Amino acid sequence: MITLYSFGPAWGLPDPSPFVMKAEMLLKMSGLPYRTDTRGLSKAPKGKQPYIDDDGETVPDSTFIRWHLEKKYNIDFDRGLDPEQRAVSWAFEKMLEDNLYWAIVHDRWMDDANFDKGPRNFFRGLPVPVRWFATPMVRRKIRNYLHGQGMGRHTPEEIAALGIRSIDATATHLGTKPYMMGDEPTGLDATAFAFIAGALCKRFDTPLRAAAERHDNLKAYVERMMARYYPPQRSAAEQSGAA
Repeated sequence: MITLYSFGPAWGLPDPSPFVMKAEMLLKMSGLPYRTDTRGLSKAPKGKQPYIDDDGETVPDSTFIRWHLEKKYNIDFDRGLDPEQRAVSWAFEKMLEDNLYWAIVHDRWMDDANFDKGPRNFFRGLPVPVRWFATPMVRRKIRNYLHGQGMGRHTPEEIAALGIRSIDATATHLGTKPYMMGDEPTGLDATAFAFIAGALCKRFDTPLRAAAERHDNLKAYVERMMARYYPPQRSAAEQSGAA
């Protein structure tokens, strides 16, 4: 069975990492059996999650996970799409991953109020002296990542404007369709759902959330994907008909 190494549910999301959410969505869409393990970060081959273990073969990075599933199990996540539609899907995927993602990271990690409501909790399990050292160190590292990528060189207002442009473009492309490319989910939906759900996360007060909430189609889209792939778990009593 495939093991997906993840962080686990947090902040009302299946996972705080959009990339982990994307990888899990791909596994759900594939129909392959899998399990999750939240104890794998220290062994992550590229120092990041997600990664999978598939019968002893380790595959890091959500995009390479997708390619692995497609090649090994003969899955076409973009079945039914013509070459032009596949190109559009790739372009939107990279826009969300390489633009909106960094705006989300900035809002969660660099805004003090949002940091206290979210990422700071990652460190609460550490002994107090270690926590005092590790928390600002990791936050500085994230700041350096943002600066190196380029997003962190902008003002908060400029960062918001860039992220909102991606949100608006996603809403425009979705339009009245149930899924990003039509009547059925494709590979792009694994990414779009993960990142739009992250932008809509109610734990954080951000310009990105406000922008996403202005698009009724994006809110309905996330609800539709949640209902399809993360249906509420019924209790044992409900399943037996006793409740």
